[in-house]
Amino acid sequence: MVGPKAYIHLDRLIHNYRVVHDRIGGSSMMCVVKANGYGHGAIECSKALVNEGCKFLAVFNFNEAMELRKAGIQTNIMIFSRMQKDFLEDAVTNNITMNLSGVNDIAMLEEFEKQTGTCPKFHLKVDTGMNRLGIPFDKANDLLREISANPQLNCEGIYSHYATADEGDLSYAEWQLEQFKLVLSLADEIGLKIKYRHFSNSGTVINMTESNFDIVRVGMLLYGAFPSDEVPTDLDIKPVMEYRGPIVSLRRVTAGTKVSYGGVWESRNDTTIGVIQTGFADGFPRNWYESGYVVYKGKPYPIAGRVCMDQFMVDFGDDRAEIGDEVLLFGENGNDSLHMEEIALQINSTPYVLSTGIHGRTERIYLP
Repeated sequence: MVGPKAYIHLDRLIHNYRVVHDRIGGSSMMCVVKANGYGHGAIECSKALVNEGCKFLAVFNFNEAMELRKAGIQTNIMIFSRMQKDFLEDAVTNNITMNLSGVNDIAMLEEFEKQTGTCPKFHLKVDTGMNRLGIPFDKANDLLREISANPQLNCEGIYSHYATADEGDLSYAEWQLEQFKLVLSLADEIGLKIKYRHFSNSGTVINMTESNFDIVRVGMLLYGAFPSDEVPTDLDIKPVMEYRGPIVSLRRVTAGTKVSYGGVWESRNDTTIGVIQTGFADGFPRNWYESGYVVYKGKPYPIAGRVCMDQFMVDFGDDRAEIGDEVLLFGENGNDSLHMEEIALQINSTPYVLSTGIHGRTERIYLP
C-alpha cells in the first residue's frame, strides 16, 4: 500500500518496559494501552508486554477491554472510564476490573450483587485534586466504611491521579500525595484490606518515586517519549514508533514558485519539490509546516507550504531524492532521528496528541 506507515519496534517497547521496571524497584507495572496503545496498536503491544511478564493492563472503556479479551489476552485488565450498569455482568464473566469513581456507583454494585450474587472487581478512585473522575475527598470516609460493611463487594484497590506530576513545580503533586496518604490511613483505621494502591504515572516514575506504592501506571514512557519538557530525561527509553511517508512525486521548480494552499510558502531558489503521500487526515500535525521538517538519508529537509489533508510537500533543494523512498516523519532508525518531543515543543502540543493522532490510512507494521 502506498501511504504512511508506522513501523512499531516491539523490541524497543520491551526495552522501555525493562528500563521502567528497573527504575520503580519492587512495584508492579500497570501498562496503559488505551487509545489503541497510544496509537501503537493495543493488541500487539499488549501481547508483547504480557509475554515479557506484565500482570496488569489498563484501558479507558469496556470496548477496549473486550478487544483485548477477544484477542486472547487473559491478564488483569482495568478500565478507567466511569462505571456503567450494562457492563457489570460482562465484567464478571470476562474478569475485567471496573472503576468506582462516582458516589452513586456503589449503589449500582450493591444492587447488582443482590440480584446476581456476584460483584465485579473494582478499584476505588479518589479525587485528590484532578477534579475529573473520582470520589470527592470529603466523601471518602463514608464510602470506605460502606465498602467495609459489605464484604460481598469486591474492592481490590484504591487509586488517584496526579494533575501536575510531569511539570517542573511539584508542589501541587506533593499536596495531592498527602491527600492520598490520608485516604489510605482512613482505610487502615477502618480495617479495610486493600490489595493494590496506586497513584504513580509516567511523570512520577521520573521525579516522584516515593509515590510508587504497589502498582505504577505507565503509559507514554513505554512508547519511548517523555511526558513533558519539564521532566528529567535521564531514562534510556527509545521511540517505539517510526512514522514514515512515501515520496510519490518530484518536480523541479524555479525561484519564486509558490507551493501548497494559500501560497504562503515560496521557493527562494531553484529547487526540487517532493510530494509526500501523508496528510493531516492520517495524523500528521498540520501546524508543523511553519518550522517543520522531515529527515531523509540522514539530513533534514523543510516542509514546503501548508500540510494538505492527504499529502504535503518537502523542499529537497539540489539533493537527489527517489520516488518510492520514505522520509522519516518522527521516530528513529539507523540513519535518521526526529523525536516526537521536538515536534510537540515546536507546535505547543504533546507527544500524547501526536502518537494517538496517527490514524486514517496509516499502515502499522510490527517489527520483532
